[in-house]
Amino acid sequence: MTEQQLPPVVYAPTFTDDSGNNRLRMHQMSDGTVALFVYSAIDRLAAQYGDGAAWVLMSPAHLEAAYDAAPYDKLFVDRALHPGGEQS
Repeated sequence: MTEQQLPPVVYAPTFTDDSGNNRLRMHQMSDGTVALFVYSAIDRLAAQYGDGAAWVLMSPAHLEAAYDAAPYDKLFVDRALHPGGEQS
């Protein structure tokens, strides 16, 4: 997906690390790559991470800055964490 295909903003899941810093929640994929899942609407994020999930609103420029700070291999937009109901 190119930047032109991204919505103007997306919701990205976050977590608080042991030092109290907010971080993007990235996922190690079965092929060894790192993926960031983002969502075009908050209800789509909540459907994957739960109603109380922490999140941050990001523009394409924010996603690029996040990549520069902590590179990820794949960016998924509005994609289920466990396609087909699979659980890990």
